[in-house]
Amino acid sequence: MDVCVIGGSRHFGRRLIEELRDGGATVTVVNRGSTPPPPGVTHLLADRDDEQALHTALADRHFDTVVDQVCYTPRQAAIATRVFADRTRRYVLTSTVEVYAETGRPGGPALTESAVDPATHPIDLELPWHDQQFIADHYGEGKRQAEALLTRQAPFDTALVRTAHVLGGADFTGRLAHYVRRIEAGLPVAVHPAPQPASFVHAPEIARFLAFTATADFTGPVNAASHGPLDAHELSAAIARELGTRTEPVAAADVTVSVDAETGALFSPFSFDRCYAMDTTRAAGLGFRFSPVADWLPQAVREARA
Repeated sequence: MDVCVIGGSRHFGRRLIEELRDGGATVTVVNRGSTPPPPGVTHLLADRDDEQALHTALADRHFDTVVDQVCYTPRQAAIATRVFADRTRRYVLTSTVEVYAETGRPGGPALTESAVDPATHPIDLELPWHDQQFIADHYGEGKRQAEALLTRQAPFDTALVRTAHVLGGADFTGRLAHYVRRIEAGLPVAVHPAPQPASFVHAPEIARFLAFTATADFTGPVNAASHGPLDAHELSAAIARELGTRTEPVAAADVTVSVDAETGALFSPFSFDRCYAMDTTRAAGLGFRFSPVADWLPQAVREARA
């Protein structure tokens, strides 16, 4: 196969490129060049927000599949529909669990793909999608609208991989490391009074699933998450066990606090007041079975501690 990856210079995107390459695909990486891709792939320089630059960089190239790691807005999705209209038969958007941000409820069931329908979600290209702060503040909505635009306007088949919270490897977000530092030091972690379960996935496994999706033929949204959602109490307890600490700071109500002393945020990452767990029945039906969180979380904790 001939696969184009947009972005993919760090974290699990780099693993994805290696998965595709090692699986025998011819891989072309398109990014701005801030980080070189792994060896053995073609590297093209272009800003994905610059439509003409993309046309120029891609020239007469054609691909079996495009995997878009860095599409955050409907404007970027619209550019993709035009640039790749005659260049690919399949497009995979790396989306996010954050599309469900306003959907779950306390004590609610795991979320299925139907909870957010890209065929009906509104699209507003007039919002300030050029403003990086606006994009950051509306991350989930940007992804929802990107999904919607690709679903309704793309001239190629589109798969939307709704990725759970990714842990492990060189995680530049530092979210798991935040828990590890505080729990190892015996410090409290700020969580909601009744934190709700969230889904997680291991960095190597989401890379494998994206590579699997690139070579498959299904379309539409699919949840990608390991088995065994955890709330902030359960996550902290698991981390404490791996660290061998005598206490589990978040698990006891008397040490749960409402402001995180390290970040200044109201609550720590991965503490939610509504259910963020994702149902992965569709992924299993497509032939991919995710591993249990318990199988890889100890390794992720060790990596975050390093």
